[in-house]
Amino acid sequence: MELSASEKQNVKQGNDNGAFEMENHININVECGPGTTTHTSGMTDNNKNFLEKKLKGLQSFWARHKSQVRLIMNLVLAAGFVAMVTAACIVKFHRAVGLLVISLVTIFFLVWDWMMERYGDQVWEVLAPVKNILKRNWVWFRWILYVLLLAAVVCWLVLDTAQRGTRQLLSFGGLLFLVFSMMVFSKHPFKWSWRTLLSGIGLQFIFGLLTLRTEFGLQALTWVGNKVEMFLSFTDVGSQFVFGDNYTDHFFVFRVMPILVFLSSVISILYYVGFMSWLICKIGFVMQVTMGTSPTESMAAAGNIFLGLTDSPLLIRPYISELTVSEIHAVMTGGFASISGTILGAYISLGVDATHLLTASLMSAPASLAIAKTFWPERNKTVLISIKDLKLINGENKNLLEAASQGASRTVRLVGSIITNIIAFLALLAFLDCILSWLGGLFDYPQLSFSLICSYVFMPLSFMMGVSWDDSFLVAELIGLKTFLNEFVAYQRLSEFIKRREAGGPEYVNNIKQYISVHSEMIATYALCGFSNIASLGMSIGALTAMAPNKRSDISRVGLRALIAGSVACFMTACIAGMLYIPDCPLLLNTEFNNTNVTSRAEILQCCTQLYSSVTLYEPWNVTAGGGFTQSSLRGCCALAPPEHFNCSLAQ
Repeated sequence: MELSASEKQNVKQGNDNGAFEMENHININVECGPGTTTHTSGMTDNNKNFLEKKLKGLQSFWARHKSQVRLIMNLVLAAGFVAMVTAACIVKFHRAVGLLVISLVTIFFLVWDWMMERYGDQVWEVLAPVKNILKRNWVWFRWILYVLLLAAVVCWLVLDTAQRGTRQLLSFGGLLFLVFSMMVFSKHPFKWSWRTLLSGIGLQFIFGLLTLRTEFGLQALTWVGNKVEMFLSFTDVGSQFVFGDNYTDHFFVFRVMPILVFLSSVISILYYVGFMSWLICKIGFVMQVTMGTSPTESMAAAGNIFLGLTDSPLLIRPYISELTVSEIHAVMTGGFASISGTILGAYISLGVDATHLLTASLMSAPASLAIAKTFWPERNKTVLISIKDLKLINGENKNLLEAASQGASRTVRLVGSIITNIIAFLALLAFLDCILSWLGGLFDYPQLSFSLICSYVFMPLSFMMGVSWDDSFLVAELIGLKTFLNEFVAYQRLSEFIKRREAGGPEYVNNIKQYISVHSEMIATYALCGFSNIASLGMSIGALTAMAPNKRSDISRVGLRALIAGSVACFMTACIAGMLYIPDCPLLLNTEFNNTNVTSRAEILQCCTQLYSSVTLYEPWNVTAGGGFTQSSLRGCCALAPPEHFNCSLAQ
């Protein structure tokens, strides 16, 4: 059926309207899309706001209860640590003794610091009346202390030193001579402080007595020395990785020098965590209270036990420009009288006894202050800084890894300086020996050398320290090498003597002594333990001048005297060690009689006498040694120096 024209027009308009409605519908749907996105975004913003509110609430809770949360965490960690120590002691107590002692000491000092921080002012107020009484009657108390000290010295000389032999008496005489020389040649004679001098020597003696004479102190220091040697052996892992399996072929460069890198990194970590500053403050406080020195010079002297002569002044860098001339002299003397913990590790790796090195580092700190304040007494008013207000410089590291990295990187210059200086000094020494040999040859004495000259110049000094006459020339040579070259060269030579003695070779070759006795090695170890040499003088002056340019003239003026005072402090430590040292005769005799060449040295004969006094007679069957001695040592002593009060043939 055919539509009319009007109907066709209506259909067309209907189609157009449908299409328009469809288009509008599509447009509406398309326009509704952003509306959906806006709704989703609103939900996300709500979630973010919710999380932010929760985070802010958590931060607010932490701010309000931070101390309580930290206390709970610390208590949990402490409980876990106590449980660990307890379990270790239950499993095997003997093996856990070291951990238990360290834990108890740590707990004691933590409690002590907490109590002093909280109740320290009240304690000083309670003790104020006692302090006032001592101040009013100090003259009488001082004389009573002097009389008691004199009586104690006389009793010690009569009951102990004189019974040990002439070498111990020589060491005591050498100590008196060194102290008297410092008093005579003092910058301001009769202005020195008796309290500082006597207290410093007393602290030296007490430290030496605890570590060299008491069984507990000797065992503790031996244990620490063994642990230090084991700790240093971890350096071999890094050395082997970098230099290969044959790194020990070049012992000094690839075995000794990496120890400096490792120890410097460890010390930097200890500074970052605050342990090193805490320990230095404690040692410095003890010296300040007992010796009456200022806080700055006391802290610098304590820092020298662990740091080098250019590093320890950094601890008191803000105060150096305000120090008096006497305090500058004391700071420099402390640097010359000790070695850093990093260098100490290198000497241990050379074969020098770790126990004696650790003892020497500790004993030299009070000795340096005592001699410095005697050689250049204080005549000006010091800066009034209390021990509480003194702030030590801890470094600027941001985290633990940065501290370790910075500590290791800092030794690059040190290692390079040591290697280049040793190369230069040994080459110059060989050249000087060649010239001296040529000059000596003109007078039919071609064996003239720098070492020979030093052996005669410093021989009286080494003999006064308690070294035997036969060994005094070799020890004097070591002192000369240390003073005019550096202590590394001297300790390297001492390690050669030690290795020759332990190898059991002949004592003399072509009438030239090849090694020294154990007693002489010990005295030499103490006498060489310091940076007191010509090269270090320039380093110390340069470092202090950079920190305090306004004190340039004072620093230069006291430099030479500080170098002499530092050397004397080392020699005093050697004298006290010579007075107190008793050789481990059972170990010495076992080592000696295992060698092929046994010589009748004085210390061997002395140990044999001690062995004979421990012998038990079971006549007529046998003779048994006691006191830790072995039967093989008894037979060796009988062959070397037969006794008179029993028959050696009975020794089984």
